[in-house]
Amino acid sequence: QVSLEESGGGLVQAGGSLRLACTISGSTASRYTMAWFREAPGRNREFVADIDWIDGSTYYWPDSIKDRFTIDRSNAARKVTLEIGNLQPEDTAVYYCNADFGLGPSADAWGQGTQVTVSE
Repeated sequence: QVSLEESGGGLVQAGGSLRLACTISGSTASRYTMAWFREAPGRNREFVADIDWIDGSTYYWPDSIKDRFTIDRSNAARKVTLEIGNLQPEDTAVYYCNADFGLGPSADAWGQGTQVTVSE
């Protein structure tokens, strides 16, 4: 049973920064992609960034968010992180960690989410 656990959310003032972390356990897969999604109030869950667990290649959508968002991973710690700088109120959302094993969406694993709230 694969388990993802997020941490690092909280309340922060606009202009501040946060570092979210997601630890994966229970997986025996050798190759997968870890991603961060977010779901703002009243909006659909949207993709933020992902990283290949083996080669560390990253993808952001939209590309412009690379200015403020950085995804990284630690193979040894089995952890993926998302650093967000210059936080804005529109970044307020529940941030979810996702593991894609390449077996289709039904086989993906999701964390429970961590709340990020940005005040003006």
